[in-house]
Amino acid sequence: MIAYDPRVRVADEPDHSLVGVVRMPEPALSPIRSIGRRILGALLALVAAVFIVYLGRDGYRDVNEDGLSLLDAFYYATVSLSTTGYGDITPVTNSARLINVLVITPLRVLFLIVLVGTTLEVLTERSRQAFRIQKWRTKVRDHVVVVGFGTKGRAAVKTLLGDEAIEPNKIVVVDTDQQALDAAAALGLVTVHGSATRSDVLRVAAVQRARAVVVAADRDDSAVLATLTARELAPKAHIVVSVREAENVHLLKQSGANQVVVSSETAGRLLGMATSTPVVVDMFEDLLTPESGLAIAERPAEKSEEGGSPRHLPDIVLGVVRDGQLYRVDAAAVDAIEPGDRLLYVKKVTPADRVE
Repeated sequence: MIAYDPRVRVADEPDHSLVGVVRMPEPALSPIRSIGRRILGALLALVAAVFIVYLGRDGYRDVNEDGLSLLDAFYYATVSLSTTGYGDITPVTNSARLINVLVITPLRVLFLIVLVGTTLEVLTERSRQAFRIQKWRTKVRDHVVVVGFGTKGRAAVKTLLGDEAIEPNKIVVVDTDQQALDAAAALGLVTVHGSATRSDVLRVAAVQRARAVVVAADRDDSAVLATLTARELAPKAHIVVSVREAENVHLLKQSGANQVVVSSETAGRLLGMATSTPVVVDMFEDLLTPESGLAIAERPAEKSEEGGSPRHLPDIVLGVVRDGQLYRVDAAAVDAIEPGDRLLYVKKVTPADRVE
């Protein structure tokens, strides 16, 4: 693996140089299945060689000079493909020798490739990764870039995979911690090794074509720099940032963040509430946990609901989004639902819903 070097502009490097910086998710394949496929490939090559030799058995000479039987064909194919070659059976006619050159020799190479597949995989891994990186960079669009895969970044990814139902290969994680990237790759995510404060690293993550960026850096100064860089490269992306201190919110807003979540203050409020009203904290935990229970969701208003009050719907409506602006359900501006409105409501989540 190539070590990350902050002095190198990775965005300007060719795709084959990004192996070790960009990591594509590997298709899941059990060791038993992998070995079974190789054995099957070797057997198919052996059977093909036996068939060809037996079909042209008149062109071969045995030391016993009693002709080639089916067993002799198996024997010759086995020693030929394994490159043992005892020489007791030899092709003597021009056609048999030509078949050995054009067919048996390629089968021998294929047989050896299958048997030493593990070694070959190591040798060809770099080329395969380079091809997959090139293909991914050409096609990736409307993905989500997650900066930082610590506690906050992992929770954000979990929500994206759960509530948002985003495919793992549509999430790109940018981090400098290789262990964090390994954990992200284990979930099937695309990973980029580098600092998100650098524009060339974010270009490798194709942030300029992303629909959203989640900045979950461990430090507020890193979050500000990453937000500035991401906004410069992706003017239309929706950028959400987590910070520790509320005094840095205005910096992130000025840097281009659409939404800022103050993690320390939010946690502090919940801790304070837990001392006097612990049940309220339990309700918040339920709403924020995507697996089951209750969850806050968004949906378009139905045609039959237009003109009515959002407070009188069967769903528990918390707010109405109109023209990109959020109104609380008790706001006078949303006494009546209009076409194009979107409703924020509380829905019940079951494991079955999550599978779907």
